[in-house]
Amino acid sequence: MQLDPTELTPVVNRLKRAQGQLAAVTRMLEEGKDCKDIVTQLAAVSKALDRAGFAIIATSLEQCIVRKDETMDKKELEKLFLSLA
Repeated sequence: MQLDPTELTPVVNRLKRAQGQLAAVTRMLEEGKDCKDIVTQLAAVSKALDRAGFAIIATSLEQCIVRKDETMDKKELEKLFLSLA
């Protein structure tokens, strides 16, 4: 299933933000920063990635249900959803 890129602009923005956060985690590790700060930043990256994945799946579900795009069946969508769990 092809996703409409215009619908995913917020997802792309979230992924870019997560990319910056991950670079900050790497830099913090290299600079020997406090463990608590590193883990907090890493948790933010993880949450951003999860939210991006769920947004992509939600868009896929919308296309399948509302637009009657039947290129993905229920099992495939379920597998995608569970891959983020």
